[in-house]
Amino acid sequence: MKSKVLICDDHAVVRMGLRALFENEDDFCVVGEAKNGLEAVRMAAEVKPDIVLMDLMMPRLDGVEATQRILEAGNPRVLLLTSYSSSDGIARAIRAGACGVVMKNAEYDELLEAARQVVSGRQVIPRDIRRLLAEDPPVPELSPRQQEVLDSICRGLTNKDIAKQLGISVASVKSHLEVVFQKIGAATRAEAAAIAMRKHLLKL
Repeated sequence: MKSKVLICDDHAVVRMGLRALFENEDDFCVVGEAKNGLEAVRMAAEVKPDIVLMDLMMPRLDGVEATQRILEAGNPRVLLLTSYSSSDGIARAIRAGACGVVMKNAEYDELLEAARQVVSGRQVIPRDIRRLLAEDPPVPELSPRQQEVLDSICRGLTNKDIAKQLGISVASVKSHLEVVFQKIGAATRAEAAAIAMRKHLLKL
C-alpha cells in the first residue's frame, strides 16, 4: 500500500518538484498540496495523509503552529522540509510533534529515505537539534495570570504598575513573578524578558 503524502510549501515550484519526486516512487502517492499553513491544516483533515511534508516558514500560519494543529486533529507523521537555518525554530516544531527535519538542499535520496523512516514510525532529527532539545527543555505552561505578569514585565512595567493594571496587590505580583521566574529558569526581570523572547512566550 502506498503512503499518502501532503505537500505544504508556499512556493509552487517547490511543490511541483516534490510532487514529481514522490509520485515517481512506488511506495508514495501525493494526495494534496497546500500553499499556506491554514490550508495545510484544512487539507490534512480532508485527505488524511500518512505523512505531511511541512515547510517551516509558511504564510498565514507558520509551520510550527500548523504542525501542532494537524497533530491535535489526527495522527499523520510530519516531516519538516526547510531552508530555515535556526535550530531554535526547528526545535520548536519538533516539540510541537514533528517527527523529523530535512534541509531543502538535501539530496533527493536523503529526503526519500527520511520520509520512509518517518512513515515507519522513526524519528529523523539532526544531532545539533537533538543537542538543543536536551540542553533547552520546553518551558512549563504558564497560567493566564502568570502570562499577564510576564507580558507586563517585558513591556517594562514596575510591580506597582502591574498591580494597578491587573487589579491585584503588589504582593500578589511578586508572588506570581517568583513562580514565573522558577518556571522559565530566570533570576532577573531582564533575564526573564530575554528568555521570553527567545522561547516565543510573549502574547503581547
